[in-house]
Amino acid sequence: MSFVEILRSVLINIKGNKGKVFLTTLGIIVGSLTIVLVLAIGKGSQVSVEEQFKSLNVGTIQITTGFGSHGTEKLGTKELEVIKEEADSIKKVSMVIMSKGNISYYNMSTSGSIAGATEDLKEINNLTLAYGKFISDEENEDAKKVAVIGYDLAELFFEEDVSEALGEKIIISGKRYEVIGVLNKLGDSPMRGFSPDEGAFIPYKVAEKYITGKGARPSILALAKDIDYVESAIEEVNIILKKSFKDKSNKFRIIDAGSKLQSAKDSARTMTLMLFSVATVVLIVGGIGIMNVLFVSVKERTKEIGILKAIGAKRKDVLFIFLLEAMIISAAGGILGIVGSVFIMPIMSYFNVSVVPSLFGYTLAFLFSIGIGTFFGYYPAAKAATLKPIDALNYE
Repeated sequence: MSFVEILRSVLINIKGNKGKVFLTTLGIIVGSLTIVLVLAIGKGSQVSVEEQFKSLNVGTIQITTGFGSHGTEKLGTKELEVIKEEADSIKKVSMVIMSKGNISYYNMSTSGSIAGATEDLKEINNLTLAYGKFISDEENEDAKKVAVIGYDLAELFFEEDVSEALGEKIIISGKRYEVIGVLNKLGDSPMRGFSPDEGAFIPYKVAEKYITGKGARPSILALAKDIDYVESAIEEVNIILKKSFKDKSNKFRIIDAGSKLQSAKDSARTMTLMLFSVATVVLIVGGIGIMNVLFVSVKERTKEIGILKAIGAKRKDVLFIFLLEAMIISAAGGILGIVGSVFIMPIMSYFNVSVVPSLFGYTLAFLFSIGIGTFFGYYPAAKAATLKPIDALNYE
């Protein structure tokens, strides 16, 4: 039989059983749709993680204290100075203390993030300025009431021309601060709930005095000279803090940004693999559905198979007829699933689910669908191909 004759035979059979074919493809539709969505969500998660950590150098080390109900130790400028002087692998180091509070300008007011920091934080966190300058060490030492504000906060107070913020006085938790800089827009931040775009940076000493009080527990952020120096920087900081806290090594924690980023990426990858496994199971179930329907089809068309063989159809022709039918059904299911995913993805954005569709996802879903259909369709097709003409013609 020619390919055209085989194809015509398959299409006639599919056309005559539209309802049954559609129900058969449901598993494949759901499976391919799920694969596209899973890969899009996985890609979206990775993009979100990279976006979240873009403001943090991979060579950054975060040092914190005060864990558990008995944690009383706290970091201070003494530890900062020792790290700055003795840790050879560290290039920049800054105190950081965070809080939330009311920020207002004339009759406009908002609740925003407030961070007390020193000059080096600018480089450690890759902060860039749209206008003005960042807090200097002199302004921190002199405890000057100056502030560098985020872009969204500047837009809220000064609308489109955010440069007008420079030199203006804003009120932060009841104290007046002169705006000396406006940051470029950053997006999400890994700084434990701190939003630089909607917040304000003020000198560390000022924050400790007027915002958080002496009882707050600050962090120290340090930047290694290079990514290759991170390990030695951690070791140096560890030794320094053990001396400072008299070997109470369980009272402080050192985390490097590279491991946090890798950990976040690994979590996103693991979640993607888990969801992909679920999608694969759905596709396999769909493939079993195709196999069952083909078995029924072989039984229903046994006499037809006998006639085909009697008039000269070869074993491979019968095999190809049923295999092609399985491939067309699974391919149609794959395409419908992909089309369905295109309509569903915009809806997911309304639920704050980050999805990034990819050609790889569409291609994989399509090929996987055909592969599953071919795999599960082969056995019933082979069974039909091995029927003897005389047995097939006498089948009741």
